[in-house]
Amino acid sequence: MHIRLVATTAAVAGALTALTAVPAQAAEYSSALKIRGIQYDAPGRDSNRCSTGNTDEEYLTIENYSRSTTVNLKGYVVKDAAGNKFTFTASHTLQPGDYVKLRGGNGSDSDTKNVVYRDNCNFMWNNDKDTIYVYKPSGSRADVHSYTRSGSDKDGNGYITYHG
Repeated sequence: MHIRLVATTAAVAGALTALTAVPAQAAEYSSALKIRGIQYDAPGRDSNRCSTGNTDEEYLTIENYSRSTTVNLKGYVVKDAAGNKFTFTASHTLQPGDYVKLRGGNGSDSDTKNVVYRDNCNFMWNNDKDTIYVYKPSGSRADVHSYTRSGSDKDGNGYITYHG
């Protein structure tokens, strides 16, 4: 009888450990900046023509979740799984709680309108699935997000439900 109790206790403890384990893909990074959402499928028919296209309707929203730290985006890098990347080359300051939309296409960057343009009319994010990485100027990872059209965008608004 005692042997069964020990074996049962060990099995329950193992099950509880498995339930509380954090998945490897859900690692947290030591950064105030996190990806808040993404509009990966621009409304309408995709057209990457600079004059008449809709790449400016594809955007990534990055937020400063710190309560006290201001972050300058200069030197931060955003990449996707295919290696497409954008580097913030100009100073763009995010106060605590502030955000920026990184848009495709061309336009005027604006701190007051919370927008930075990639100055590239090609689409960056896949419409079905992708993984997006944000790197600090030091090269360390600030955040990572993966999405799938069916798995992470249930309401169709382009916002991710998984935070890495």
